[in-house]
Parts: sequence; structure tokens; C-alpha cells
Amino acid sequence: MDAGELSWGARCAGLIFFSLSIFSVALAAVLLLVRRWPNPWCGCHVCRAYLTGSWAKDFTNLADWYAHLLRESPTATVHVHVLGCTVTANPANVEYMLKARFDNFPKGKRFAALLGDLLGAGIFNVDGDAWRHQRKMASLQLGSVTVRSYAYKIVAQEVEARLLPVLADAADKGKVVDLQDVFRRFAFDTVCKISFGLDPGCLDLDMRMSDLANAFDTASRLCAMRGAAASPLVWKMKRMLNIGSERELKKAIKLVDDLASAMILQRRTLGFDNTHDLLSRFMASDVAMDDKYLRDIVVSFLLAGRDTVASALTMLFLHLHKNPQVAAAIRAEAGGDKPSTYEHLMSLQYTHAVLFENMRLFPPVQFDSKFCTAADVLPDGTYVEAESRVMYHPYAMGRMPSIWGADYEAFRPDRWLTGPGGSFAPASLYKYPVFQAGLRVCLGKELAITEMKAVGVAVVKAFDVEVVGENGRRGWAPTFVPGLTASISGGLPVRIIKRTLTPNS
Repeated sequence: MDAGELSWGARCAGLIFFSLSIFSVALAAVLLLVRRWPNPWCGCHVCRAYLTGSWAKDFTNLADWYAHLLRESPTATVHVHVLGCTVTANPANVEYMLKARFDNFPKGKRFAALLGDLLGAGIFNVDGDAWRHQRKMASLQLGSVTVRSYAYKIVAQEVEARLLPVLADAADKGKVVDLQDVFRRFAFDTVCKISFGLDPGCLDLDMRMSDLANAFDTASRLCAMRGAAASPLVWKMKRMLNIGSERELKKAIKLVDDLASAMILQRRTLGFDNTHDLLSRFMASDVAMDDKYLRDIVVSFLLAGRDTVASALTMLFLHLHKNPQVAAAIRAEAGGDKPSTYEHLMSLQYTHAVLFENMRLFPPVQFDSKFCTAADVLPDGTYVEAESRVMYHPYAMGRMPSIWGADYEAFRPDRWLTGPGGSFAPASLYKYPVFQAGLRVCLGKELAITEMKAVGVAVVKAFDVEVVGENGRRGWAPTFVPGLTASISGGLPVRIIKRTLTPNS
């Protein structure tokens, strides 16, 4: 037997081995799919509509389709079998998950896997002792009078020195601006200053965007796409092979990691004993923290403080465009000649109601998921299998006549006011879980509301904001892009018109 024959035999053996390897991988993938993807061939009308995308013929957004299904359900709960997911808009179920049976409905390992590459072991992505430790520390810092005062000064400064000049420049030049983009830049600058003592300058008049903001945008979008996949096998295979969206995600997260590391190193170099930003206060605590732990805190603060505020502010001015009488009422309450101090802002009851009504219809986070540890039965009688996903849906809950009455579609801030003076009266957080509820209720809620009030009042007093194009039509409904928070596809183009301020305006 000569060398040529040996080479041919070796090639044949190699080909056979390669073919068997491919077959083994494919078989393993199919078995994993069958095991991990509950009822992958379910033919019910809900699963069929989800898989084929036929829901899009009647609804602008997936969230609107879910809201329709939940309104039609006698229990305000539905199953999406192909996702192994129970979706609910029933307040009793929400309270059961977030309070009564909190320990049985954690974030879960599957949720942690979806966002783990971006959020790591940050507070939004962990359970148990790791979550309790971070929450205790965050609660101490965010509840501090010193931190709140420091944060308000930064917000007020950013509004006066950057946001209003950018809008005034657009008004003077008569140009159309994307208000969503403006608010995202404003919120990014603000959260970076409050959280890290860093000024990226995204809202300077030249409107440059930082590398960190761009990388964070990309990573958030691609992580959300993971959650929308019918099976986790899809993105896990792409990650293993380092192709497509997973390759892009890996590059974006690498940039986030590098910039976060540089930020932490800078803070260590400059020192953190006499500064008030949140990163410095965490680093100055008695608890030992390595750079990986601090990196996860940095990313969690970015997620909490930027996109949620920007989303809420964008939708607020869409509502004010369609309801000019509400903008006029905000101006009247704020008073044209009154300085917008922290105390003054907190006293604005009607403006507070406007913010809550805005987020009722367009919550920045449209849904949240938990994973049921042990099989359970929800208060409405729904059986939930162990290790299955349970989603409560604030977007749908804001559109339930059983919660808000027959006029649930109307933008009506006075539904939040009570008594002769029109005092703000909050709804149960389990009916309105925009800031979550129970043990995981948002620690930054008051800071976010203060920031939104400061922006809303300042802009409404100084400008009229007109939404242009088809976005400004009364019946127009926004289309949301995939993401961890609600963002309008194509942004919100507006024209800014200066107002003439008078003592009574």
C-alpha cells in the first residue's frame, strides 16, 4: 500500500468522522430543542399567531396584541405555549408573584442567561443573597439626603445649561429635531454625572454621541432580541459559533467593559473619599469590591437611569402635543415667575398626575418576567409549571377596563387626583407596576420622578413642542423597536417654538 492510498484512506476516515460529528451536534440540538422548548409544535391560535407573526396584521406592536389577548381573557391571563410562558395583567397575580410568593418567583437562571453578558451579576440580574446585598447598599445610598440633593443639582444644571439651549437653538434655526434622541442624550449625561462623576457631553450643541452610549445601545437591543427568540437554542448556537447578532453583541459588550474599566480606574486614581457620585460612595464603603463587581454596578446604573427616563419623557411630549390643554394646565400650576426649586417641583400635584398617566399608557418597561421555581397556582386559578416563565405586563395593565374603567384609552390625568384641592392619589403598585412592586420596587423611583418633573416643567414653560409628520396625527400610534425599554421606531421628530414668558404664563 503506497503513500497515496494511505492519504486517500485517511481523507475518507476524516470525512466520515466529520459527518458523524455534524450528525451528533444536530441530534443534540434537536433533543435540546424538544427538551427546552415547551410545546414547539403547538397549533393553538395564540401560538400560531406568535410564530407566524400574523398578529401584526391587526396590531402595531406585540405589546398591543398581548393587551388585546389579556382583555379578552376572563382571568386577564393567557398562555403562550411555544414560549413556555404565562402572561398576566391580573393585579392579584402580580401581588402574589411580587409579594406573597416572592421567593418562588425569582428572576431565574434563564433570565440571568439572557442578560448575563451585559448586566453580569448586577442588581437587575441576580437573586438571593447577591440581590439582597446590592439592594441594601443601593437603598442606603439612594435614600441619602446628600445624594438626593447632589442629584437634583445636577439635573437642574443639565436642564438649564444644556437641554434648554439645545432646544432654543433648534427653535432659532427652525430645524426639526428628534426629541427622543435629545432626551436619550440628556438622560445619559445626567446618569453618568450622578452615578460616576463623569461628563460624556452628549448633549452639547455639537451633539456628539459617546462610544459608551453607542455600545450600550447596541448591547441592550441585541440582548432584547435574545428574549424575543422562540427558543434560547437559536442565540446560544450563534454565540457558540460567534456569528451574526451574537458576534455584534460580543463586540459591543467588550467596548462597554473597556470603558467601564477605564471609568473605575479613573475614579480610583482621582480618589473617592470626598465625592458624592454613586460609584464613589460604593467604592468608599467598607465592603470589598473588585473591578468586575463595580463594572456590573456601573452597567446597572446606566440601564436604570437612562433609557427609562428618556422613554417616559418622549411619550410625555407626544401626549402633550395631542392634549395641549394638559400642557397649559402644567404651565398654570408651575407659574411662569416661580423658580423651579426641588420643593416647588414636589408640590406640583397635577404635573405629578400627568407623569403617572403618561406612564400608565406607555410604561418605559413594558413587561417583566419571573421564573416559577416550584409548581404553583396563581390567585386566578392558573396553574404554573415548575421552571416555567411568568410575565406580568404593565403595558397591558394600563389598558385594562377592569382596572381603569371604560375610558382606559383616554389620557386623563385627573383620574389620579382626589379631594377639593386635587391632591395626587397613587394607585396600588400591583395595579400599576410601572416601578415594579413588593420587595423589588424601584429604588430610584423618586429620583426619576424628580428628573422628569424638572424637564417637563422647564420645557413646557419655555417652548411649545409640535410633533411633525404623520407622528403628529391624532390617531397615530407609535411603533416600538425591540429593546429592554420602549423606544419609538424612527424617533419623535418635533419642531420647537419659543414661548414669550410672562408672570402668568
